[in-house]
Amino acid sequence: MAKQRVRIGVVGAGANTRLRHIPNFQGIEGVEVVGVVNRSPQSGARVAHEFGIPKVFPDWQSLVHSPDVDAVMIGTWPYMHCEVTCAALAAGKHVLTEARMASNAAEARRMVEASKARPDLTAQIVPSPFGLECGPAIQTLLDERYLGDLRELVVIGADDTQWDFSRPIHWRQDARKSGLNVLTLGIMHETAMRWTTPVEQVFAQSHIFEPTRPDLDAGTEVQVTVPDSLQVMTRHVGGARGIYHFSGITLFGPGKQIHMYGSRGTIKVHFGEREKVWVGHQGDPAERLLDIAPESMGRWRVEEEFIGVIRGEEKVKFTDFATGLRYMEFTEAVALSAERNLPVSLPSAEA
Repeated sequence: MAKQRVRIGVVGAGANTRLRHIPNFQGIEGVEVVGVVNRSPQSGARVAHEFGIPKVFPDWQSLVHSPDVDAVMIGTWPYMHCEVTCAALAAGKHVLTEARMASNAAEARRMVEASKARPDLTAQIVPSPFGLECGPAIQTLLDERYLGDLRELVVIGADDTQWDFSRPIHWRQDARKSGLNVLTLGIMHETAMRWTTPVEQVFAQSHIFEPTRPDLDAGTEVQVTVPDSLQVMTRHVGGARGIYHFSGITLFGPGKQIHMYGSRGTIKVHFGEREKVWVGHQGDPAERLLDIAPESMGRWRVEEEFIGVIRGEEKVKFTDFATGLRYMEFTEAVALSAERNLPVSLPSAEA
């Protein structure tokens, strides 16, 4: 039986959209990428030529309201996600938006309400890729109570990606474009959320060690408005405690890792070219590298999942709007705590 036809319109063809989303959509039976709009007509035309997309729209509003589009893929910077998402849902389009979900928690709540008003439409966020590969094996360990009770969580994202202050400012260093998120805090916390209990309270400090960067468009130095160093202490439902360390100015830093320490065992995940999981249980002489069988590994299937949900073949797992709102509340609580130098409780934990 022929698959349901789904016509995709792309708003914002950034690096991840060109690398993953467009080619992956084009590889699914019955799916067509029918139109694109980018920051300029010229860049939109280049993307259309590269991928054989038949139409370049003059603006995102025209794409969202086009009768030739069934679903909208949003690949813009976070500051546009809320406006485009809400308009697309109101126009009767399914939505897959790039992460982060929005600029702040208020926008994320608007997006949740817009999706609730159209329960017939699919609303999905591109998930954190970290843990998709090793996630099924870790979930099996957690289901088997390998950790026992979670006691401590360590989340690390520390490297030298922003160490060289002579390099031009990146959009992630501009709070107007990136919103209330620091470095890879949101994306790593989203992964940690899959394996741990919810955060009740945060206490954070942050700093900008390199306050200015060159702006190639402006031809001058501009202010950096997103911290390049962040430390967070967390308290979780059930009593576990956490430490988050994020930095873009750490030479020879540890990279991205998540550690979970429990009453019976330990699980450490190192994210790199391949995800490696180290485990140790009570009675073991030392920790060991977990041997994960190929059939037990997960994989990136974001575009497949989005189309599968539209076709009624599955439900959104990675990542629904409710989950996105929770990580947006977390990143906002961290920003408020660092600004006030006080602990901040999360709204979802207070409800």
